[in-house]
Amino acid sequence: MAADDQTEPDTATGVTVPRRTRVVLGEAAARRRPADRARADLAEQTPVGEALVKGLVRAQLALALRLALVVVTGLGALPMLFAVAPGVAGVKVFGVYLPWLLLGVLSFPFLIGVGWAYVRWAERNEQDFIALIRRPEQ
Repeated sequence: MAADDQTEPDTATGVTVPRRTRVVLGEAAARRRPADRARADLAEQTPVGEALVKGLVRAQLALALRLALVVVTGLGALPMLFAVAPGVAGVKVFGVYLPWLLLGVLSFPFLIGVGWAYVRWAERNEQDFIALIRRPEQ
């Protein structure tokens, strides 16, 4: 080995060559500080990251409860309407009694619509969360 640690002699030719340096990607990544603090808080599960995730979960739960209330109110009010006003239950539309038509047929498009709205608004909540995480610190 040469006098300084940066070079070493080549055994085949006797010429001094620079010493090789081993570079490992993991070590370089570990030395880098994350550019975005919010992402780091999520990855490291700090109290700030936990608060961000809890906020997302809380928003999703609130959305689910609101839409569940819409479904319970919309479908639950129909039997009460038929019990309070029995004359409405005797109405025929296209030869089918109104309760059968509303509860047996039209309830499914209503539920599909509520499900579609839930998915759309839940994705919007997630996009807002991602935008919050990706936003540069001010």
